[in-house]
Amino acid sequence: MTTTAQTERIMMLPSDQDSSGRTFGAEELAYVKEVLESGTLTTTKGKFGKMLEQKFAEKFEAKYAYACTSGSAAIHIAVAAINPNPGDEIVTTSITDMGALAPLMYRGAVPVFAEVDTKTLNVTAKTIEKALSPRTKAIIVTHLFGNPCEMDDIMALAKERNLPVIEDSAQTFLAKVNGKYAGTIGDIGCFSLQQGKHMTTGEGGMVVTNDDALARHMFLYINKAWGYGDANPDHYFMALNYRVSELQAAAALGQLEKLEECVQNRIRTADILTEMLQGIDGIETPKIAENASHVYWKYCLTVDDSKIEGGSVGMANLLKVKNIFSAPRYIVKPAFMCQVFQEKKTLGDSQFPFNLARSEAIDYRMENYPDTAKALHDVLVLPWNEKYTNAHVEYIAENVRAAVETLRK
Repeated sequence: MTTTAQTERIMMLPSDQDSSGRTFGAEELAYVKEVLESGTLTTTKGKFGKMLEQKFAEKFEAKYAYACTSGSAAIHIAVAAINPNPGDEIVTTSITDMGALAPLMYRGAVPVFAEVDTKTLNVTAKTIEKALSPRTKAIIVTHLFGNPCEMDDIMALAKERNLPVIEDSAQTFLAKVNGKYAGTIGDIGCFSLQQGKHMTTGEGGMVVTNDDALARHMFLYINKAWGYGDANPDHYFMALNYRVSELQAAAALGQLEKLEECVQNRIRTADILTEMLQGIDGIETPKIAENASHVYWKYCLTVDDSKIEGGSVGMANLLKVKNIFSAPRYIVKPAFMCQVFQEKKTLGDSQFPFNLARSEAIDYRMENYPDTAKALHDVLVLPWNEKYTNAHVEYIAENVRAAVETLRK
């Protein structure tokens, strides 16, 4: 039972925005020092970019891995490899970051949003199927919060429709489905090395694939389509420079060597919290598929506002007083409710690629996404990182319980 003494104390939780919640140390410093002393900071000449890509591919049991400048760049590279024509549709999730959507539009593809499961906030085969059309070029699935989508059904649907699948695994390092790593199940996997991810270089990304042709296209797209290593290299098509520096690669390599321990500690502490929160009427702990593992980029609760006054927002307000800075409803609004979609603000006054779209495909009204609205209304996203101890978890559990009791209707 939660006591007054328990709820009155204040604890500072480790934060993934600074060293208190990050694993930087001597390993990264040694690698970065070696880069600076070498004087070679470009990955076209240095060794750390190549080492990172090799080690990342080995860790995730993928044939190819390439480093790039961000998670958004990773999505852009993956979509470029799929090579949609202007006006082609790509089905994606209704709950994702703008950084995973702008690359579609830059490639001339029209984002079509699938609904989500109200408990996991992930897309499913059923919600994706409803969003498909003859103009669909690819499917992007986003594994939210470290919890993989139900990939068996999604891959079966994709195979039936002969559609490539891009996995946005920005939040899902080392999560598995049926023994395979998320990001290696579809045709291409995209990862983010942004500040708050399981491993980080502040900004950065990785793409992985087992397909030779896709790998070739992605390698070229990262390098302005210049054929490094070819007998007679040329700029083969329109592409950008998405290379990382040797400094980023060195830091990422140090982080990769710690990734297994980082993920295991997130899982261990999350499992403790799940156990401590069982039986609380009005909240639900994360829903995880039996054949999958959750790696907890964040820890999400579902809050029933018919039982708890103020729902997720009310809970967040009370937890904030205790230095537990949660995110009620995860995002202020879905990306498709932002001006770029609602007012078609893209390239000049052209409204490209929306000007090429079916009207049904770009009917971005919130009323068309009731499950998305329900999922966001109910979710409370708790902060999480690899530096949490049992004491931190106990503190969170105590205050979640206390908040529920205070707000119970």
